[in-house]
Amino acid sequence: MLDDRTTAATAWPAAYPSGYAVVDVETTGLARDDRIISAAVYRLDARGRVEDHWYTLVNPERDPGPVWIHGLTSDVLEGAPLFGEIAGELSSRLEGRVLVAHNASFDWGMISREYARARGQAPTRQRLCTIALAKELRLPLPNLKLESLAAHFGVVQQRAHHALDDARVLAEAFRPSLHAAARDGVRLPLLECLPLTEWTQSPAAPRVGYQSSYGHGWRPSRKRPPCPHPNPGRYEPGGRLRQGMRVAFSGDTSTERELLEDRAVEAGLHVATSVSRLTSLLVTNDPGASTSKAVKAAAYGTPVVDEAAFTQLLGDVLPAAPGAARGRPPGPAPASE
Repeated sequence: MLDDRTTAATAWPAAYPSGYAVVDVETTGLARDDRIISAAVYRLDARGRVEDHWYTLVNPERDPGPVWIHGLTSDVLEGAPLFGEIAGELSSRLEGRVLVAHNASFDWGMISREYARARGQAPTRQRLCTIALAKELRLPLPNLKLESLAAHFGVVQQRAHHALDDARVLAEAFRPSLHAAARDGVRLPLLECLPLTEWTQSPAAPRVGYQSSYGHGWRPSRKRPPCPHPNPGRYEPGGRLRQGMRVAFSGDTSTERELLEDRAVEAGLHVATSVSRLTSLLVTNDPGASTSKAVKAAAYGTPVVDEAAFTQLLGDVLPAAPGAARGRPPGPAPASE
């Protein structure tokens, strides 16, 4: 296993962060309305050495969700502090550090929404996903689960889906990953964390859907009505959006994602869950990220704009072409009409 002696012969990369906060949260589910029920943070120094750790339960003010996964019942959580009551302590542990998590977009999304509910913002500015780092290091893992990463580095897990133990396991697996990256001169896959500046609460959806491969809970399915307009093709940079265009979103947004998607639907656009050759536009604040959508957009030559530009474009969307109906390309109406 790699340690300080392994990397002592080579200079530590100056561009690497000065500290990390390895985070794990357990939640009532995966949807935007779900809540954090426990959180753990391991603070690490610049070379991945543990400085301290912290754990808390959180009262979600609702049912605890998949108890068979996380083991936290309503009775256990009833006397726990609310998120707003632990937000200050959590902030002090995130301040000035890179947030590290396994499937970090999920943990960051949950944390940023909890801060938005509490009318605050997390002090986190960057995050690092250990899944992305494992890919950068080309680790020979059978899958992307935390247990596989832990087994690769010989880390023993004691209580899976317990926030404190999951954070400990990840911290112990992250350190050799960090040293391997430093030794091989690998650029860390750091992504910007955009705090939510606009967010809205909606009623919790019924618990039907599919189970996450990461084991965090259940994601309620949300079905949008089909877009009534045909796809007029790609967005032309510098031009205007037209109703029916297929728009995909990737990465953090300062406006809560589903609120942004709702606005796109209201404007007559088709919100796509993936990027294909038919996608008119990708909206992302980090076009250089290695997300599947960004990579596909680059491969297909799909136009890309950031959130601010897209918000401006939403204010002036062209109507669907006259006579156009879903399933028929824009053009003159048949004589029979």
